[in-house]
This record gives sequence, structure tokens and C-alpha cells, in this order.
Amino acid sequence: MIIDVHAHYDDEAFDADLEDVMAKLKEEDIIAISSSSSVESSKENIEIAKKYDNIYITVGIHPHEAKDAPKDFEQELFGLARFEKNVAIGEIGLDYHYDFSPRDVQRDVFVRQIEVAKELNLPIVVHSREAHKDTLDVLFERAVGKIPVLIHCYSGSVEMSRILRKHGIYISVGGVITFQNAKKLVEVVKEYPLELLMLETDSPYLTPHPYRGKRNDSTYLKYVIQKIAQIKDVSEDEVIEKTTQNAKNFFGIK
Repeated sequence: MIIDVHAHYDDEAFDADLEDVMAKLKEEDIIAISSSSSVESSKENIEIAKKYDNIYITVGIHPHEAKDAPKDFEQELFGLARFEKNVAIGEIGLDYHYDFSPRDVQRDVFVRQIEVAKELNLPIVVHSREAHKDTLDVLFERAVGKIPVLIHCYSGSVEMSRILRKHGIYISVGGVITFQNAKKLVEVVKEYPLELLMLETDSPYLTPHPYRGKRNDSTYLKYVIQKIAQIKDVSEDEVIEKTTQNAKNFFGIK
């Protein structure tokens, strides 16, 4: 079994053939966690998870959507998060690359969702892009040591990764690790303990080399696994075994 801890199967890129994609995942013994970006997206993911037994979800509001979050979104999130196949609050965090939402609004919505996760005793899945210092400040102030934390699609420095691993924070790695310009991420993965690593695709985005530019799905994880095994000089089986166990423990998947 392989677990893709971060995909977006509610994305319109899968509207035409989601059933075929899900059948392919099942054939290859892949479980995927479909991550939400808004209240609406959370509801869509719930419907997908009801239909396919190898899909789990996270519910939450992405920093891009923070500006459109309902004033009292917490109440709605509490209800959605109690869905039996919801395994975390996410994806939540800060994105200063696009700044689609004002930064103070992003931070407010991020902090409030961490509080929801704490109240429900759920882990969080964090998005951080060009906002690493502020993301860490919020995490250390609010979450670290209180609930499990996963930073998805890690893009920070080697130095930052050393701080994270000291505090038992998980990171997940996807197709970017196979890109030629991923030298910094290769260094991070080389140092980061396998016990704190997970696999992701961020489907339909970030398809691994040599399929970059095509629509991504969880079956492309094999290329991520190959690359991590090569970087860490371990077998692909060991990468699969460790990352699957990490995901099961982190998300409470049986």
C-alpha cells in the first residue's frame, strides 16, 4: 500500500474521468487524501470520499481563499470536520507568493483553523509559500507540541528543515523532487529522517519528470519514490513502508 497524503480530486481537472482515475488507484493499492481549499471544496471532497473507499479527506480553507471565508466559518468547519473520513484540518497556512488574500486575513484564518484543529484533536496540513518565517512563528506559537503538524510540498531552506525535524514536524514531498532545479529540496530530503517524511502528488499539479506538464494523479508517485530512494540510498520498498506507516500514524488511517 502507498499513501498519497496530498491531492485535489475535487479539482475540475478530474471532472470528466474521476471514476477511471479512482479505479486505477485501487488497482495499484494507493490510498489518497484529497485536500480541501474552501468550505465548498470541503463539501465536494466529502461527496468524493463517500463514493470511493480509498479516498480520505482534509477540510479547511486555503490562504488563497481566506478573503472569502464566511465570518463564522469555524462553526461550519466543526461540522464538516466530524465527517468520519476526514483526517485533518487542511490545507491551511500562508501564501505570500500570490497574495490572493491580504496577509493579515491569511494569518487570522490560519490561526482560527489551528484552534479548530486543537479543539477536535486533529492534525493540520500546512501550506507555506514564500512565508516561511511567519508560518513558523504561528506554528510555534499555536500548534507545535499540541497537535501533529505536516508541511506539505516543502519548499523551505535546509536550515529551516533542521528546525522542523528537531520538533518532530513532518514534511511531504512530491513531483518537484524530480525536477532538475530541485537541488535545495534534494539536500533537505537527504538530511530529513525517513521517519518524518511522507509522499504526495498535489494532483492535478506538479507532475514528476518525465511527465511534467501533464495532469498529475497518485499513480505518478512511483517516480517520487524512486527519486527519494536514490537520494537516501535505501530501497524503494523501504521508502514505501516507512512513509505509509508515517501517514497511517499521523492521520489515524487503519
